Amino acid sequence: MSALRRYPLVTFFALTYVLTWAPIPFIGFFASGPLLAALIVIPLTQGLPGLKEFGLRIIRWRVRWYWYVVAIGLPLAIHLLTVVLNFAAGVDIPQQPFTSFSGFLLVFALRLINPADGPVGEEPGWRGFALPGLQSTLSPLASTSILAVLITVWHLPLFFLVGGGLPLSIIVGGIMGPLTFTFVATWLFNHTGGSVLMTIIMHDAEGSIQAEGWVYIVLWLAVVIGLVIFDWRSWRGPAPAPATLQPAYGGESTVR
Repeated sequence: MSALRRYPLVTFFALTYVLTWAPIPFIGFFASGPLLAALIVIPLTQGLPGLKEFGLRIIRWRVRWYWYVVAIGLPLAIHLLTVVLNFAAGVDIPQQPFTSFSGFLLVFALRLINPADGPVGEEPGWRGFALPGLQSTLSPLASTSILAVLITVWHLPLFFLVGGGLPLSIIVGGIMGPLTFTFVATWLFNHTGGSVLMTIIMHDAEGSIQAEGWVYIVLWLAVVIGLVIFDWRSWRGPAPAPATLQPAYGGESTVR
């Protein structure tokens, strides 16, 4: 317990990998590993105050209206631009899990509340626990770089579950997708007072539509480069204090 309290992030990542990868031979890739790991580590290291703060981050919905537009509109705009450019180049559009707008809304709504899916299963752990912990001692840029690598490695078993013979664009996309999204999610999280809900919504909007190919990869990479260049100060300076009721990793209250 002493080592766990001294190294909560190391424990979280180790537990996340074990919880996600160990069930692969039995039930497959366990996408809720980050959420479950956070729910185990937080009570043991931070007690009820930490668990309360964790919950407040997940349900933090009182942000400026335009952040909802960004969280939903940015992924959808990238999807739309990908379709337009691929269509112009004669590339087929991947088959979608819905056939109408109402079908898309249903898929979006189900993923928004399903803890076994990526948005709810991942975001509370990655952005609700790991990112604030890293940013307590590192800059947002350094924290995100570390987190991006760890999240990408976490996804790697999915390549083996799909099988061999994957096109190079799918393999590169499977690597660049988590990398680029991690940077965008950090930017959104830090600009909304530490709202995990906003990153859940963006993750949901991005994953509810099937997209692949080089155009999609390049567009997300362009977004990341733009965010880093044009908002450089927010990446290099200290991370903004989340608008929460209790400190996440000790010290003074971060109430704003």
